[in-house]
Amino acid sequence: MRLLRSWLFVPGDSERKMEKALGNDADALLLDLEDSVADDRQDVAREMVADFLAANQDRSQQQLWVRINPLDTDMALPDLAAVMSGAPDGIILPKVYSAAEVNRLADFLLALEAREGLELGSTKICSVATETAASLLTFDSYLKDISPRLVAMTWGGEDLAAALGASTNRHPTTGEYDDPFLLARSLCLATARAIDVQAVGVVYVDFRDSAGLEQECLRDRRSGFIGKVAIHPAQVEVINRAFTPTDEEIDFARRVIDIFEQNPGMGTIGLDGKMLDMPHLKQAKNVIALVDQLR
Repeated sequence: MRLLRSWLFVPGDSERKMEKALGNDADALLLDLEDSVADDRQDVAREMVADFLAANQDRSQQQLWVRINPLDTDMALPDLAAVMSGAPDGIILPKVYSAAEVNRLADFLLALEAREGLELGSTKICSVATETAASLLTFDSYLKDISPRLVAMTWGGEDLAAALGASTNRHPTTGEYDDPFLLARSLCLATARAIDVQAVGVVYVDFRDSAGLEQECLRDRRSGFIGKVAIHPAQVEVINRAFTPTDEEIDFARRVIDIFEQNPGMGTIGLDGKMLDMPHLKQAKNVIALVDQLR
């Protein structure tokens, strides 16, 4: 799957907002059937999302994903049964406890793809991996047996705060995440990298604070995340810019690749007064791969 910089949440029960989001520069729209939809509008939202997916089959510029309700509710299977006819690019799975839920979703998707005549294995999965207390203790389950449908992982600070009984997830003075949430962030990132899936940054809830969003995006990117979830259309431009390599980064990456290619067999090479080794070469190749994809 190609890497996605911006993932924009859109309420699944608003035809107007979904249509408007098509004109947004988000790499992917997350059509939401969970938190943004009231229980008494679930059937309406399912029908709207299914119709929207069916009407927008060209996903070359913008992927369409669906966030379903948690698997431990009686709403998840009706969500899937309703939307799979529209061939979503992927499913966002919330309130995950371990890799077992991801694998169970993969089984459901296989059956529904067969029912709809879709290519088997074509529907991908993104796990919202830290919205339950138990999830912080089960990241090792992803290393043992995980469906190849899993292509991305993100973490959730808001629902995790509720699960832990916390009154807030950030320090009142610094505004930085408190320790339990930094742990969740780190575990999500490390696990995603360990199993070679995309690590996606968490939502930034203050949608009016563009400067704060940009700082958090850049911090995420420095840490190893690729992309971020947006809760407001105005956040997308900031996210795309922050996760797009600069001209200086591209130039340096090409120079790193060139010098290693010119010196085959060497594991350590000096460039601009710095010693570079294989991790630097891998980072450089990642930068160029992302640039090539964005063209």
